[in-house]
Amino acid sequence: MHAVRDHDSAVAQLRRSYAAVPPGEPIRLAKRTSNLFRPRNAPRAPGLDVRGLGGVLTVDPAARTADVQGMCTYEDLVDATLPHDLMPLVVPQLRTITLGGAVTGLGIESTSFRNGLPHESVVELDVLTGAGEIVTARPDGPHADLFAAFPNSLGSLGYATRLRIELQPVRRFVALRNVRFTRLAVLADAIAEISATRAWAGEPVDALDGVMFSPGEAYLVLGSFTDDAAGPPSDYTGQDIYYRSLRRRTHDLLTTYDYLWRWDTDWFWCSSAFGVQHPVVRRVWPARWRRSDVYHRLVRWEHRHRVAARIDRWRGQPARERVVQDVEIPLDRTADFLHWFARTVGMTPVWLCPLRLREPDGPGSARPWPLYPLRPGRDYVNVGFWGSVPVAEGAADGDVNRAIEREVSELGGHKSLYSDAYYDRAVFDRLYGGDTWRAVKDRYDPDHRLTGLYEKAVARQ
Repeated sequence: MHAVRDHDSAVAQLRRSYAAVPPGEPIRLAKRTSNLFRPRNAPRAPGLDVRGLGGVLTVDPAARTADVQGMCTYEDLVDATLPHDLMPLVVPQLRTITLGGAVTGLGIESTSFRNGLPHESVVELDVLTGAGEIVTARPDGPHADLFAAFPNSLGSLGYATRLRIELQPVRRFVALRNVRFTRLAVLADAIAEISATRAWAGEPVDALDGVMFSPGEAYLVLGSFTDDAAGPPSDYTGQDIYYRSLRRRTHDLLTTYDYLWRWDTDWFWCSSAFGVQHPVVRRVWPARWRRSDVYHRLVRWEHRHRVAARIDRWRGQPARERVVQDVEIPLDRTADFLHWFARTVGMTPVWLCPLRLREPDGPGSARPWPLYPLRPGRDYVNVGFWGSVPVAEGAADGDVNRAIEREVSELGGHKSLYSDAYYDRAVFDRLYGGDTWRAVKDRYDPDHRLTGLYEKAVARQ
């Protein structure tokens, strides 16, 4: 745990580094890891000094809350809460996602069908604003507008230095049922039933996600917290690969810790791009390097140096378009989108993660979030797909992503903004609360020192 006095000192250093950035220079965080796929220019000015803002301040087992610094990774946060048999209400899939990043940039995981998104467990947060001030924002009070607009603002309204979040009790293990579906409409009906009853076939469901390998082969993974272990838990940090287990196991058991990071070891299935799923390579690739942040650094290296792209050109292969997206589709249109995606894009597998805005006080108590306006009381499915496709003859890089954006909008969905986006400004403002964002921006960053939301998410500079 970090001492409060150390936190105060770190915040003071952050403010000094902010004041040292010359007017007109872009402001960014000086952090070692990133889970973004948006293109970014090389920085001209030093980043904000966030050293000392990466820890857990307190865990209150009685109140089931934690005070956490903004740059704390979920890996470190889970390490602090699990000894108390507690975990955050939603733990995004990758270890180095930070709490502040998941709140200002959104996050999701298998408890989202009942707990919503990470920002919905925030009780209050301290924000360094564009004016260089620290304000404490809560759901009500003088800074309620900033509290509501902060999620999905991507650092355009400020940076969280401390967040108080709610926690939930957990048990030692997660028992899994891997249920296969051969029709996507039936899978959608099952999601609706589980979301309404939080049970399936008479057994409780505490966590819910899934994978589509094809429209005729998809799986829902139903997780239940338990202290009972009928046998030894599985281990997917070694030779076994988690997503492949869905096809060969109907039941499984993981420790709660391993369950939370089940997708991180192979970056879902994307480790195959580095050969790590080959048995020989896997044996010699150090386990400490089988994790998402290592793969992401390799991807960033490739983006800078374009070695693989040059080899493809030398071999006469077409250029490839990066298609790395997470989109939220209304549940009643999810099967339509997945069929369209299989026909039009053809990437497999894809991740499925049901979502419903949190209703902390029962049905009808969900609150809307203006910069990512999902409809309260409506079920959605996050569809995640990460890879690349050949650029077809006569097509341009970005055409597939633009087609996905159009289809998502036509189906009443939204997409996360951590990767490539192509919306024009008018459409972007309509989809992502532009009027609300501008009003909050003018109040807390009157000189617009922080890069704007559209400029961060879409504009190529």
